[in-house]
Amino acid sequence: MSDFIRNKFIKMTNSLKKLVRQTAIYGTSSIIGKLLNYFLVPFHTRIFSTEQYGIVSEYYAYIPVILVLLTCGLETGFFRFSKDKENFDTTYSSIFTTVFTFSFIFLIIIFLTIGPLSNLLGYSKHHEYTLLVAFIIFLDAVISIPFAKLRIQNKASKFAIYKILNICFNIGFNIIFFALCPYLLEKNITFVSNFYKPEIGIGYIFISNLLGNIITFLMLIPEIIKVKYNFDIQIMKKILKYSLPLLIVGLAGMINETMDRIFIKNILSTSYNIKFAQEQVGIYSANYKLAILMTMFIQMFRYAAEPFFFENTNEKDSKKLYAQVTKYFIIFGLGIFLFVLLYIDIFKYFVGVDFRKGLNIVPILLLANLFLGIFFNLSMWYKLNDMTKYGAIITLIGAVITIILNILLIPKIGYMGSAWTTLICYLTMTIISYTLGQKYYKIPYNLKNAGFYFIISGVIFVLSYYLVSLINNFYLRNSINTILLLIYILIFIKKEKAIPQITSLKNSILKKLR
Repeated sequence: MSDFIRNKFIKMTNSLKKLVRQTAIYGTSSIIGKLLNYFLVPFHTRIFSTEQYGIVSEYYAYIPVILVLLTCGLETGFFRFSKDKENFDTTYSSIFTTVFTFSFIFLIIIFLTIGPLSNLLGYSKHHEYTLLVAFIIFLDAVISIPFAKLRIQNKASKFAIYKILNICFNIGFNIIFFALCPYLLEKNITFVSNFYKPEIGIGYIFISNLLGNIITFLMLIPEIIKVKYNFDIQIMKKILKYSLPLLIVGLAGMINETMDRIFIKNILSTSYNIKFAQEQVGIYSANYKLAILMTMFIQMFRYAAEPFFFENTNEKDSKKLYAQVTKYFIIFGLGIFLFVLLYIDIFKYFVGVDFRKGLNIVPILLLANLFLGIFFNLSMWYKLNDMTKYGAIITLIGAVITIILNILLIPKIGYMGSAWTTLICYLTMTIISYTLGQKYYKIPYNLKNAGFYFIISGVIFVLSYYLVSLINNFYLRNSINTILLLIYILIFIKKEKAIPQITSLKNSILKKLR
């Protein structure tokens, strides 16, 4: 191997190692946070009915949609324009001021329309739900920009600590309101009644979230105030011109990700009744959480990958690097797909008994979320080329598919229709993004390699689903599934010659941690 080729290989390997290190840090916080948050799923699904859980799930479906509107794609705009180090503070302060203003106006609007809005949602007796969720959204939007600043400045550890603490406080307050306080009341410790009212019920889920956000905001105040504030209208115009198409991308994306719960409730309530519809939303939402490992993997990757892609855009071999990243993303994503499904006998215990009738949607949603992650990888071409209008077009197509198919399928097959809609939507978006990307920013993706792993994982899944599931013995069934998973891992190690790379990566991470 010549010195030139060796140096190129080492440079690319080092770039991949940096991405993996960043992903490991963000991933650790994401995994710990999600696992901690995941504790609330078995907790809530055992103390609330499917109907009550459905109400909470519906409200939480609105949150990311409104957050996208309030942040206007400015997080990605911040990544794009923060490379100008001389104007970093001005860029940050302009974006933060804009998001804070939009969020404050939103809060005022909710205050003025709280009654009619709650009636429209079907919760006329619980205006407090809508108000609490509005405050949650306000703080989520405001702290999103300081969190983005930590990512840009490569302060991954601080980012991780704040995120984990936010979730810990949320969980802690849930335990206090739903376990400790009822226990103390049973023991006739009356002082609890000064701040705890059992009739508030699921409202304490929103109160816990809000209290966690307030504490996180207070922790982020040093990050917020240490910048010299200077709002520059010209810089803001440039950022908004770049970011507003991403608003459409984000909004359509949230329609694809969360509006299925709202469709289920509103469509089924017209054919059946509101109670049945809310129960179906609860079952669907609880089983959607069983795709947690896939969503964790995608989230931790996205936190690290977006700054990484922008940072390496001017490198000579950046396109080969992006192709390598996507290849390994698919391989590990399919590994997670198999891991969850092969051990579904264990994962199902994370939801209450009444919710397990919806387990049949888990394979569909896992695959759908994998394609969402692949789409994110492929979508970097329009962000790197300032062609964000194409991202808006693609996700709008996805939103149209989501709306039409949910309307057509939910009346016929219930929440299963939403699951299939999600898969079809993300698969279509992935295909369109790949096609356009190869035209405007050609990256040498290895489709044969990706196809090979999809086929292998498909064969393993079919073997487990149709053959291993016939075995009644729990331990024998899971032992065979473990062998099937090991086969996938061994194929990966053999095909990708992964042992030397894993050893090198391990040594690099250990050196970094010392």
